[in-house]
Amino acid sequence: MMTTVGYAQSNSFLLSMRSQSIEKTKAPRAKWVASSSSSSSSHLRASSVSPSSTEAFHRVDYGQAIANDGMNEESSKKKKKRVFFLDVSPLCYEGKKPSSQAFGHWLSLFFSQVSLTDPVIAVLDGEEGNKLRRELLPSYKAHRKSPNPGKYSKRPHQFVEEVLRKCNVPVAGLMDKVVRLQGHEADDVVATLMEQAVQRGYRAVIASPDKDFKQLISENVQIVIPLADLRRWSFYTLKHYHAQYNCDPQSDLSFRCIMGDKVDGVPGIQHVVPAFGRKTAMKLVRKHGSLESLLSAAAVRTVGRPYAQEALTKYADYLRRNYQVLALKRFLSFSLSF
Repeated sequence: MMTTVGYAQSNSFLLSMRSQSIEKTKAPRAKWVASSSSSSSSHLRASSVSPSSTEAFHRVDYGQAIANDGMNEESSKKKKKRVFFLDVSPLCYEGKKPSSQAFGHWLSLFFSQVSLTDPVIAVLDGEEGNKLRRELLPSYKAHRKSPNPGKYSKRPHQFVEEVLRKCNVPVAGLMDKVVRLQGHEADDVVATLMEQAVQRGYRAVIASPDKDFKQLISENVQIVIPLADLRRWSFYTLKHYHAQYNCDPQSDLSFRCIMGDKVDGVPGIQHVVPAFGRKTAMKLVRKHGSLESLLSAAAVRTVGRPYAQEALTKYADYLRRNYQVLALKRFLSFSLSF
């Protein structure tokens, strides 16, 4: 049974909820645990896995298994309840081509590894969701093709369920809600729901390959990333971010504004100042903490080498535009119960 709920804030907000009386699926699943080794890298072992899951025995360099989410150091503390936000759109591609098979593959793996006692909310891009960003920057996601545009744009929950069934994934009780907000991208909806979840005492877990979500990482916000070469999902936490970048996630957005995002069609400053590379950008962001602090400092005094100083003053508006495009919106005018 499917129930649709409307919100006064947006008549176009589509929300599909499965009846709570539907029993959660009891399909066999792999149970993943992390095993320690003498090296600094972690390895994974599995119990009760099918032969088709043997790929998961490979080493994971920065991630962790779904069932062991990097919170061992807090085992003595009471864990917060988790809520998963599934970013549907990027999972619908295999490379640059839309692929419902790829989507079904990753969802099948997701539901074979994640605890079914946790709420799972799938989020899709709304119609004309990137319109405002495209007005700021016409190249923004201009190269992307919409996956299955007819079903995807009109009936999001049917699209998700149809792919699940085609891939022999049991549907009953798996998805708590499927959300699509007209005029907004899924990234912004996920960011807003994440903010609401954390404020209500949940630990939010975002399932997506999209690096845009790294700007949201905190003690209470984690990401699970699909690793194509290992054919599995893997956790990426605050500790992983610190180990990889040696700075806080709050700096991630500022760094990407300077370097740009080729995947999303956002040009970086190196397109106009080739000498301005990653090392320079990272050094300046670490020192000043944020893009706005860096630009403010550059306006009144020398920061970095002469070419960097000139670039930051000459292309300040260029970088601020990138910020408007890449910053996720955390406070859209709607709310959702978990």
